[in-house]
Amino acid sequence: MDKRGTIDVDRVAAAFRMTKAQLAETTGLGTATMSKRDRKASPRTQARVTEMLEIISRVRDWAGGEAQAMAWYRSQPIPALDGRTAEMLVKSGQAGAVRDYLDHLALGGFA
Repeated sequence: MDKRGTIDVDRVAAAFRMTKAQLAETTGLGTATMSKRDRKASPRTQARVTEMLEIISRVRDWAGGEAQAMAWYRSQPIPALDGRTAEMLVKSGQAGAVRDYLDHLALGGFA
């Protein structure tokens, strides 16, 4: 985050070794969104990137690191959520379902 509390999408893309276009795809946003300064700071962009980062942060330790957490986020179907991945759910505005699922697991619930 910068001094104003805005997530720097360029740094996020670099941290995950992605292009801005790949980051846009991963969050369900348009490519232009990650390229234009005013769109990078828009509430929608910031919310989607924040949701992705929150989920990755929550699974990082048990996934084995950030790269593995991103792999889980993008490709692991979640049976309890109709086999959709965390990425699919975030793209469709359902990040809350992923957070609820992770809360359930953290409390000792079954996957």
